[in-house]
Amino acid sequence: MNVSKSASCGLDFCSVPDLKNCLYIANVSKYQFVIIPLVHPNFKREFIFGSAENRSGPWTRSDVILCSSVHCIFIDWNTLVVGKLSPHIYVDSKVPAVAKNSEETLCQEIALAIHLGLVAITFKLNGILKKNMNLARIIFNKLAATPHFQAQIWVQIPMENPIKQAYFYREDKDINQLKIESPWQWWNEFRIVCDYNRKLIVALIVSHDLPDKEEIDRWLGEPVRCLIIPTTVFITNKTGFPVLSKAHQMMIKKFCSLKVQFVITGASRHQNIVYYYHYIDHLWKNWQPNGPIDSFARGFEDYLQCPLQPLMDNLESGTYEVFEKDPIKYTEYQSAIQKALIDIRLQRKNINNNETIVIMVVGAGRGPLVRAALNASIKIKQKTKIYAIEKNPNAVLTLQALQQEMWGETVIIVSSDMRKWNAPEKTDILISELLGSFGDNELSPECLDGVQKFLKDDGISIPCSYTSYIAPVQSSKLYNEVKGCKEKDKHPLSHFEMPYVVHFQNKYDIDLPQPLFTFYHPNKDLKIDNSRYGKNIFKVKQDCVLHGFSGYFDAVLYKNIKISIEPRTHSPRMLSWFPIFFPIKDPVNLKAGDEIVSHFWRCCNLKKVWYEWAIEKPIPVAIHNPCGRSSTIGL
Repeated sequence: MNVSKSASCGLDFCSVPDLKNCLYIANVSKYQFVIIPLVHPNFKREFIFGSAENRSGPWTRSDVILCSSVHCIFIDWNTLVVGKLSPHIYVDSKVPAVAKNSEETLCQEIALAIHLGLVAITFKLNGILKKNMNLARIIFNKLAATPHFQAQIWVQIPMENPIKQAYFYREDKDINQLKIESPWQWWNEFRIVCDYNRKLIVALIVSHDLPDKEEIDRWLGEPVRCLIIPTTVFITNKTGFPVLSKAHQMMIKKFCSLKVQFVITGASRHQNIVYYYHYIDHLWKNWQPNGPIDSFARGFEDYLQCPLQPLMDNLESGTYEVFEKDPIKYTEYQSAIQKALIDIRLQRKNINNNETIVIMVVGAGRGPLVRAALNASIKIKQKTKIYAIEKNPNAVLTLQALQQEMWGETVIIVSSDMRKWNAPEKTDILISELLGSFGDNELSPECLDGVQKFLKDDGISIPCSYTSYIAPVQSSKLYNEVKGCKEKDKHPLSHFEMPYVVHFQNKYDIDLPQPLFTFYHPNKDLKIDNSRYGKNIFKVKQDCVLHGFSGYFDAVLYKNIKISIEPRTHSPRMLSWFPIFFPIKDPVNLKAGDEIVSHFWRCCNLKKVWYEWAIEKPIPVAIHNPCGRSSTIGL
């Protein structure tokens, strides 16, 4: 269990007469930062008219109270303080003078935050967009037009609509008449108007009564930076310490994977404010994922990578080494090879242990499949001859060294592209690991179709089939990552027209994955055609946003031996493949009950393979990557 890193926890102050003293209190209570009002909550400025219009003296504290220079040992403003905007700001007021005065106040406080170099500014969002349109305009203008605006905007949003919570305590309530928008709708409308700006961050205010599981899961697809937990949400255990209910604990566990920060707000209801921190830190340390996949993928969460093209490019030694560390894949391959050898012996009754079964490993890399084949044959005491075919001349050096030092004459090394090689004999078993994150995206169909002529009529291909899957996903994080991938010399939409390999973390699954393309080996078709088309229909359970599709695969190695990265059937502890992500250019807002009708094509010509994708419903979306203009896989 990973206990080396503590939870990042902040303390919220409603007013701060002495900033240094507040920082001292937070520090001795183990809190890493504070949230403070930029201006005293009761200090209103009047820019348009009023008795305070010409008020003399400073309107807030001086910046020299703390240090902000990079030459200081402690850069306090930049690391310790999140600034709260004044609660009385209401730029969408129907009273023009109030709206104008609020706008001047808002701009003044944002300018102060920029001057101080704060890491974040925060405010509460209350209500739907029609109540906040001018606020959204001003915030977006500041983000877009201020080049030195480095601070994040933490938009505080309640998990549950306060009106809904109050409604449940009414005696005359009729739940069937209750039609109150979700706070997620407030956020969604606000960030759309702000063009999904990556500096807009969600700060979720945890409520006493948690929303449904689906609503909580939807927030997992949003840029949630922190959970704000009021002290009133805590309950007192038998020993007098603050704890959270089981439901709240499970909710926090879900957000731990997003590496959220925590903020404690409200007056302390227990003996010491440090108790709240100790409890949150305890939850954090006990729920940090530390399985083999988590350890392997640490640092790659939601990181976009271009899929490998091993047919076009020679892989580096480090890439081979990473894949060879998989604790499951080669064990499953060895089991499949062993079962295939036994079946061949049973089917061909004239074969005994002294006769040789021929095995070809195509795309042998640095030899892990060769080792699996050798181990399987040794285990059942079957004599074999193994051809190891590899086109990468650098990997061939490793194979040749292994042959001299360990394998001997049992293994024959062939330095050649498998499709151009002329085999001296036919093989009983053809083995490959040309699978990509989407099954066929490293051109396994084309490669295996090219070498199946070497397979005997009753020969066995491992794998014998594989299927790709897709699922609609909401991920504001990934959308912004793709949005930031523009390249000068490419089509302006090219970054939205290519798939990415990604270890998903910050996402919400709109519906379960569905099968898309399937390939079988050996391919018995008289005319081989590896182009494919698939149409899928997904159901939307609640209002959300479609940002793209996640892609997975599963493969049948031999008979009942399978490997999978599809979430419901994922091979435990297998880490060779991250899923794939197909983005869409423009996010699609979805309503509960909508259908998503997607179309995917696998297109082929003599030189390349590429994917195209589009959406038919709920609204038509243009074909992505037509004619492979942005993304292809070279043959």
